[in-house]
Amino acid sequence: MIISASRRTDIPAFYPEWFMNRVRAGFCAVPNPFDPSKVARVDLRPEAVEAVVFWTRYPRPLFPHLEELDRRGFRYYFLFSLLDYPRDLDARRPTLTASLAAFSELSARIGPDRVVWRYDPIVLSNVTDVSWHLERFERLCEALCGLTRRSAVSFLEPYRKIARRMAGLAERGVILENPGARALRRLIAGMNRLAEKSGISVYGCAQREEYAAMGLAPGACVDAELLRRVFGLDVPPGKDSGQRALCRCAPSRDIGMYDSCQFGCRYCYATSDFAASRVNFQTHDKASSSLLGRHEPSGPRTSADQNGQGSLLDLA
Repeated sequence: MIISASRRTDIPAFYPEWFMNRVRAGFCAVPNPFDPSKVARVDLRPEAVEAVVFWTRYPRPLFPHLEELDRRGFRYYFLFSLLDYPRDLDARRPTLTASLAAFSELSARIGPDRVVWRYDPIVLSNVTDVSWHLERFERLCEALCGLTRRSAVSFLEPYRKIARRMAGLAERGVILENPGARALRRLIAGMNRLAEKSGISVYGCAQREEYAAMGLAPGACVDAELLRRVFGLDVPPGKDSGQRALCRCAPSRDIGMYDSCQFGCRYCYATSDFAASRVNFQTHDKASSSLLGRHEPSGPRTSADQNGQGSLLDLA
């Protein structure tokens, strides 16, 4: 079983103590996001977990626990989202300096193959147009040269809750754009060229077929090939049926919960209500078997939980 931690929230940035408590307990509880009365018990014993895939914008709060994960025999890699958007789009993102420092330290610790850079999603607007993205992407490629081998990119998907938020940005002078095929080809070709100069390969995350025709190679974030190459794991073929039709990820169990991330990204599909997310974080109990609230799965516990409360994250 592959553990995804998590598409739904940033566990390394905001909930590392909860995650480690669940690792020590040997399980966690995960309510169904569409029917919270149904609660799954997810086995987190090292012998039951093939690998952990961490999704994060700022992994540093988890760094003190990596040695313990290694000692317990866990295999893991990181999907590290690193962009440089204006604050209108990324209200509480880490500073670029802090992100690059964390990326460099993580890569030095576990190796560039285990830190995948996500330049995701690409928001095209009057203030973040094709030229803007190529300029930022070039700077980031140069900064990350030697620190990663792969970059996952995707274009903003117009989910309803995102569309409402993005429409509200018009009052601040940010207008979404829908560039034509010629502009998109220029962007994709430019990103491929810039990444190659830094020894980085670019792949598309769950992107439409027309992007592949423009030169954006399809790939997977929960990547069976990477797991085979880095850890020697033989992951069975097949895609995760719980993800979008165009997603190529291997099956995994997600242990996060929606409306719990604190970064406040305007384009985030995993947060419906920023105010509710703040309340959820403030009332989070890291002794709970589930990330938010008290959801007890069926089946015996494997060890006692730890006590404590969540704390705010310093992103400077």
